[in-house]
Amino acid sequence: MNRIITLTFIAWSLLTTTPISAQEENHHNSSFFSNVRYGGGIGAAFGNGYTNITLAPSAIKPLSEQFSVGAGLQFNYMASKDVYNTTSYGVNLLALSNPIPELQLSVELEQLRVNYTAEAYYYNQSYVPKFEKDFWNTGLFLGAGYTSGPATVGIRYNVLFRENDYVYNQAWMPFVRVYF
Repeated sequence: MNRIITLTFIAWSLLTTTPISAQEENHHNSSFFSNVRYGGGIGAAFGNGYTNITLAPSAIKPLSEQFSVGAGLQFNYMASKDVYNTTSYGVNLLALSNPIPELQLSVELEQLRVNYTAEAYYYNQSYVPKFEKDFWNTGLFLGAGYTSGPATVGIRYNVLFRENDYVYNQAWMPFVRVYF
């Protein structure tokens, strides 16, 4: 647990070290939503009978040229051929930092409701019945990506990842984000 707190503190420190002068904005004639950027992420992973598809629309509010905060919705579908399928949905909060225009660092907190179903099968001549489980899952992702125009392509790491958590099969995940 101390490792998670330390990594979160380091990531937050990196993301919030923007110059004070970058926070100058014209607050006289602007509403909160005038600078909000909409977009989000999409992800897909395919393997030997494995499918994972993610849709994550979100909105971010730039606080300066280097720092933005936002929130989003998330939908995941995962299936392993004839073994299991999982549908999850929820919300996430994110903080993005661009210390240089081409580099984006991110911290994302995700809360998902998960519906997991494992199909019945035989294992070592024993019958394993169908298994269903509904639960909440929390993820904390630290990411880095290359930004060009409105798009960022990168990789993120779930510091709360646990083996056999029925949500993600590994802690590392590639991502694509686009904001307009």
